[in-house]
Amino acid sequence: MISFPCAKINLGLNIVSKRDDGYHNIETVFYPVRDTTDILEIVESGQFSFTQTGLYVDSATEDNLCVKAYRMLEKEYNLPPVSIYLHKTIPTGAGLGGGSSDASSSLVILNTIFDLNIPNEQLKSYAAMLGSDCAFFIDNVPAKASGRGEILEPVEVDISGLHISIVNPAGIHVSTKEAYANITPQIPDLPVDEIIKLPVEQWKDKLCNDFEKSIFPRYPQIAEIKKQMYEQGAVYASMSGSGASVFGLFSI
Repeated sequence: MISFPCAKINLGLNIVSKRDDGYHNIETVFYPVRDTTDILEIVESGQFSFTQTGLYVDSATEDNLCVKAYRMLEKEYNLPPVSIYLHKTIPTGAGLGGGSSDASSSLVILNTIFDLNIPNEQLKSYAAMLGSDCAFFIDNVPAKASGRGEILEPVEVDISGLHISIVNPAGIHVSTKEAYANITPQIPDLPVDEIIKLPVEQWKDKLCNDFEKSIFPRYPQIAEIKKQMYEQGAVYASMSGSGASVFGLFSI
């Protein structure tokens, strides 16, 4: 079975508080970008195999989130061996959720091809064990995310009438640890799900990504991309997630 795990962008991202478990509580709106995808195929096989092509990802096979998703369900449901083929076009360390999307797509495919009949809410629970934003990609609809990113509430936001342009600066990989450096959590004056109800033209001065405060001084190239987006006529531009990608929304 073949799937096309898509990317996501963050419409605003606030770091609200530090948690006792070492993580942070966040508030953001995830929005799927369906024309930016990886390619994932999983088929039953005589022996397990994992093959990856496309963009290079520096990780061992067993560390790949698709493999972790399979191992999770293999243990729970005694699955037979599979062959997994992943072609990467969504860059890693880009704030686009590519790895998380791959993981969730793996869960959905395995659920389908082996007739496991796992309900969506349980799939989301499995996904959340693999990564903070993985659960979003199970339903894959615009959603407000809170907690570590795993608490999801569907939201009404439609930017389909705008063109989404995404730029990922070559050679820059921002780790999550690096992104959180020098961040001071604070509750925003206006929640992101309230801001996105406003006309997109008003987002520029109200909707922000808190990670930009720590990332832009370290990587002025990323800040420059955002600046250029506005100079080229974007109605809204922002870094996505913890970076390094920047997206702009343009009138068609």
